[in-house]
Amino acid sequence: MDHQAIINSTILFVRDTLKNAEGGHDWWHIHRVWTNTKHIAQTEAVDMLTVELAALLHDIADSKFHNGDEEIGPKTAGDYLTSIGIDPAVTLHIQNIIRYMSFKAGFDAPAFYSPELAVVQDADRLDAIGAIGIARAFSYGGHKGRELYNPGIKPDMNMSKEAYKNSTAPTINHFYEKLLLLKDKMNTETGKRLATQRHEFMEQFLQQLYAECDLNNI
Repeated sequence: MDHQAIINSTILFVRDTLKNAEGGHDWWHIHRVWTNTKHIAQTEAVDMLTVELAALLHDIADSKFHNGDEEIGPKTAGDYLTSIGIDPAVTLHIQNIIRYMSFKAGFDAPAFYSPELAVVQDADRLDAIGAIGIARAFSYGGHKGRELYNPGIKPDMNMSKEAYKNSTAPTINHFYEKLLLLKDKMNTETGKRLATQRHEFMEQFLQQLYAECDLNNI
């Protein structure tokens, strides 16, 4: 298959696999990350097939929906790529991008890096911040039955990887424990530029939320 045929086949596979996914991790999340990836890649020296496939497959089996299994995503992606005849070296590269691109992977010592990972990681992080990031945070928090906001439960800024994975804290805490940290973790110049505006929007949102929650000033 040529490049476009591979991408078209992968889109069909992902859309079918994620047809019942939680709203923040569904096909439209994948589509946005894929679109971000292609945009960022325009100014980076990367292999386009690798970054596009990694973007399309990066959440094909997210560990948080599979009992914390961090290998199910790379395995599912690898099985699919093998089935359509992708070169084993490219397949392994894509599996490693999926394995090491997440925020929680950053709790461990760096084990893998490539320019392609940098691009897809930035694209995924952009979808975790700004207006869409706010929407996705509350979608997932609602899916998990979490409180929206509880001023008596403070963000944990020194949590371990296991504590992060098992957290049941209010959704607002997630802004401080992850979302507001992402701007300074971007890899590419394009990613950094796009993240700045989205970061500022989240800060404005939080200011408005706290103003509305301060009943003493009504």
